[in-house]
Amino acid sequence: MTEEEKIFKGILFCPGDPELRAIKLRSHNLSKEYSETYEHETEKRAALAKEILAKFGEGSFMQGPVFFHYGKHTEIGDRVFINYNFTVQDDALVKIGNDCNFGPNVTIVTPLHPMIASERKLMLDRDGNKKRFCYAKPVTIGSDCWFGANVTVCPGVTIGSGCVIGAGSVVTRDIPPNSFAAGVPCRVIREITEEDSMKYKPEILADNNVI
Repeated sequence: MTEEEKIFKGILFCPGDPELRAIKLRSHNLSKEYSETYEHETEKRAALAKEILAKFGEGSFMQGPVFFHYGKHTEIGDRVFINYNFTVQDDALVKIGNDCNFGPNVTIVTPLHPMIASERKLMLDRDGNKKRFCYAKPVTIGSDCWFGANVTVCPGVTIGSGCVIGAGSVVTRDIPPNSFAAGVPCRVIREITEEDSMKYKPEILADNNVI
């Protein structure tokens, strides 16, 4: 079993494995190249996004700078808007649905490390070799979600479609669909309902209309 296959099984893997390091080096360099593009270089950005990621959907936009750890472990759906300083440490798979919006400085992480300090430093592989190990859990985000600035999504979390995650939240557990959730740790505040429609806020809606 390769070290990448171990990641997907959720068991300990060695991040210093040469094949993994080659994947990460490629993604780091491409992320840097993307981050150095100008906003009007749309064709170059689109080409780089498709090189970095397993999927970059139609009509999606990343403001940059961005940072993807593995890149090819991340799928982004259609019409997704991503603001400044988007970081995805995608050791495990990260899947983002359609029509999501991400504020500045959003971070998604999948890797985990042993709690015992000595185990974080070194453990023994099956052949008795001393190595540094970690493990990872996938993150899944549904469609039509909005993430405020400075949100962190932690390993193993699933966020249902139609959610709003308040600014500065640290999401450590699953969030059910159509929820407004916020806080550290993030918790569900309430369900999002029809009463949240802008049509009930005429002072903000002004002379516009809801479709």
